[in-house]
Amino acid sequence: MTNYFGIDFMAVILIICIGLYTLVMAKNLIRMLIGFELMTKGVTLAFISAGNANGRIALSQSLVITMIVVEVVSIATALAIVMLIQHKKNSLNVRSLTNLKG
Repeated sequence: MTNYFGIDFMAVILIICIGLYTLVMAKNLIRMLIGFELMTKGVTLAFISAGNANGRIALSQSLVITMIVVEVVSIATALAIVMLIQHKKNSLNVRSLTNLKG
């Protein structure tokens, strides 16, 4: 079986860099969450490709399933916070969230 770890590693780096760029440069909260999702998908791909390269694909798959559960919980919590901010401020712009007291 051919090992494509180098190609997978380049894809992981590309996906994580795109997600980090989106997370840093976005002014919209939804776009920031999409950047976070891209970064976690890159880490997921890294786990799977590393498990495939080591021959421990079952272990990496179980770690990825656990990571997906944690990711869903964090994104659901973040989306609930974003919905509350939208309801309170009528804007998703990060620059307008300077005075969120109480």
